[in-house]
Amino acid sequence: MAGTWAASVSTDSVSARAGFEWWSSMVAETVVPVSITCEHADSFAGEAASLQLPQTQVSAFRFSPMSARRTPIHIRRADPESYFLFLVHGGPVGLEQRRNNILLRAGDMALFNTSLPLACEFKDGRQLPRITMIRLPRTAIPLPRDRTDELVATLLPARTGSGALLTSYLAGLRDQAPHCDEAELLRLGSVGFDLATAFLATRLDAASGLPADTRRQVLLAHIHAFIDRNLSNPQLTPAHIAAHHYISVRALHQLFRTEASTVAATIRRRRLERCQADLADPRQRSQSISALAARWGFLVPAEFSRAFRAVHGMTPTEFRREATASSGCAKTQVTLR
Repeated sequence: MAGTWAASVSTDSVSARAGFEWWSSMVAETVVPVSITCEHADSFAGEAASLQLPQTQVSAFRFSPMSARRTPIHIRRADPESYFLFLVHGGPVGLEQRRNNILLRAGDMALFNTSLPLACEFKDGRQLPRITMIRLPRTAIPLPRDRTDELVATLLPARTGSGALLTSYLAGLRDQAPHCDEAELLRLGSVGFDLATAFLATRLDAASGLPADTRRQVLLAHIHAFIDRNLSNPQLTPAHIAAHHYISVRALHQLFRTEASTVAATIRRRRLERCQADLADPRQRSQSISALAARWGFLVPAEFSRAFRAVHGMTPTEFRREATASSGCAKTQVTLR
């Protein structure tokens, strides 16, 4: 169903002997047709899940080491005319396209074009190969194809700037999606597509030519990430955020007009979420409630208590007491078994 993670599928649903053939067919349907080879086809194992979103699709795969090759014959058979940006989580991946050849390791990101031949080697390492991919239809991205093709099979910076935001998005989407309603998933899809487009545009020095809404979504993503990184700073205010991003406070508030809450409410909600997690964490029971609150920017205990009670219907002390009792009950049940 659109907007929902497909139930995770895996080779566990078929016999060991049929697993490799099943996987090859699934990849052809989910990504593109390719020829796959594997040294241990009789014991091949893999699992996959995908999320259909507006303008794009995000897929996650984990599988045994293998090689994949896409030839002109495959391209003529089926071509979605798309780019795929993929993030490596597990074992190393070798990618070759347009005479570019690169080896990617966990945390690296690269691009390939479904309309060009390619070779991919998913190598054996300390971890099984594991990747997350986002599909970008060529007709939807406002970038020249010839220039974008220059980026295929090259190492794309995934640890700074828009690359870091996109990496965080791809790595966290599967955890977030089950807790999102349809409207939130639609927004996530739009944000992911805009982040990927802006990321590629930055690599091509073409960011100024992006649609205004895309630039707006990317700026919002940067601001949300900045807020998450600085929740512990008591000076995290709209003025501080606006100054850091070289915009006026008025412009910042205008950006948030389409968001679920204001800038200040967003900061308060995320601080309360961190405090709630700490209060429920048995490893932090020796910490006073005021110390936990101060860690996330609440320097006045009474103010924190009022804000927490308004959201949860109980004081921080009452919440911690209930969380402690629930944790103790769970441990007792485990012991009785």
